Formats: sequence, structure tokens, C-alpha cells
Amino acid sequence: MKRKYTLCFDEFKASWVLKHEDTEKIIRKFKTKKEGSRAGVLRKILGRMGGSVILRTKTGVFDEERVFPELSD
Repeated sequence: MKRKYTLCFDEFKASWVLKHEDTEKIIRKFKTKKEGSRAGVLRKILGRMGGSVILRTKTGVFDEERVFPELSD
């Protein structure tokens, strides 16, 4: 079973947060969406087990989904 996370803007913390989708636990905070959505940063946080990350806009609308580790050809 893949682990699922969401990168969204948290108005109370005034920052972008990466949350575990099931537990709502905040894994990491970022100043900008660009900083939090960099592939290298997400790959490092998710580690060898990987998982999927849903990126949302500042208003909470679905933007894209990324899966780590990426499938190789």
C-alpha cells in the first residue's frame, strides 16, 4: 500500500505544509510551494518506501499528483 501525502497551504501557520493524508500529521513546513514541491526534496522526505504526493493550489484546489519513486522505462 502506497503512502499518501498532500502539500497544501495552511492559513493558520502561514506556510505550505506536507501532511500525511490519513493521519493529518504535518511532516514538514515550507515557506513557498516551489520549495516544497521540488522533486529532490520530496524524494528525500519520502525515502526508499516512496509514496504519492498531491499538490494543491493556495485555495485548496487539486493541482497535480506526483509518485515517488518514479517508474523507470
